[in-house]
Amino acid sequence: MSKTSIYGLTYDQLQDWLMEHGQKRFRAEQVWNWLYKKRIGSFEEMKNVNKDTIELLTENFVLHTLDEEIRQESKDGTIKFLFKLEDGNLIETVLMRFHYGLSVCVTTQVGCNIGCSFCASGLLRKSRDLTSGEIVEQIMNVQKHLDAMGKDERVSHIVVMGIGEPLDNYDNLMKFLYVVNDDKGLNIGARHITVSTSGLAHKIYDFADTDIQVNLAISLHAPNNELRTSIMKINKAFPIEKLMKSVEYYLEKKNRRITYEYIMLRDVNDHKEEALQLAKLIHNHRHLAYVNLIPYNTVDEHIDYQRSDSTSIQIFFETLKEQGINCGVRWENGADIDAACGQLRSKQIKKTKAV
Repeated sequence: MSKTSIYGLTYDQLQDWLMEHGQKRFRAEQVWNWLYKKRIGSFEEMKNVNKDTIELLTENFVLHTLDEEIRQESKDGTIKFLFKLEDGNLIETVLMRFHYGLSVCVTTQVGCNIGCSFCASGLLRKSRDLTSGEIVEQIMNVQKHLDAMGKDERVSHIVVMGIGEPLDNYDNLMKFLYVVNDDKGLNIGARHITVSTSGLAHKIYDFADTDIQVNLAISLHAPNNELRTSIMKINKAFPIEKLMKSVEYYLEKKNRRITYEYIMLRDVNDHKEEALQLAKLIHNHRHLAYVNLIPYNTVDEHIDYQRSDSTSIQIFFETLKEQGINCGVRWENGADIDAACGQLRSKQIKKTKAV
């Protein structure tokens, strides 16, 4: 049987596993501290852990399942990592620098089946879900890169917005969230973590019922069914009415602000008419809503889509503001590298096939 990543275990799961294998309860805290505080590279580095425990961990778990293939660094400090998994698949992870701290965007699936017609992530269909350990290890690899730079910097924020649909990999997502949020380990605050979904309404209900207070973002991108279905196939299964009903449940349970992601596509969804429709759609919970307008990163394979011009973006923004909607414009990070999510992975796979 192949070994699994130890990063895939929550603290309670690690504690239970160790006790089931004849170890004392306190060993879990020791091991957890070495993993997430001291960020060891091998089990043998755990100096205050007995030999039997180290041998037990070595026989059953691994610390490394991701290998760095490519690292692209932008002038603005953004770093995009291309990691190879043990089965040879490639995923992307991105480190972004903001005034409030260092944020990492993680991937949850190998490929994506959501089928957004403008997105680079969906150029290659989903082949499998990532394990919770593979998702956690993305954070660990970025943090170890920062450690190696010797600047005493730490990952302070996480956005689950990389390749794949996070709520389609729900169980592994939740384990990941509990691991990185644990105050005995990385201790990344729940309010500093955002999970993005294209609108899997049935999973939003589940997410609303959890006890973890992370942020939720909805990739909306259109304010009516006809337009949204034309650019996002997921809208056929979960039309806006069904999606907004799940959002209402989430807001009732959590009473937390929700973010609506809206990519600005020239002459597609960027007219004043769509701005007014969007304002009407979220009007009833506008005090708990924030619209994030995102200038589109062009993708070679999607030549039909272009970035909205600055005038259209400004008019859209001002229209939402006039309607009492809290909103902002998010300019991209890493504009001088493969900025669009999934672009670097897609290019590398093409190169490999061409050889």
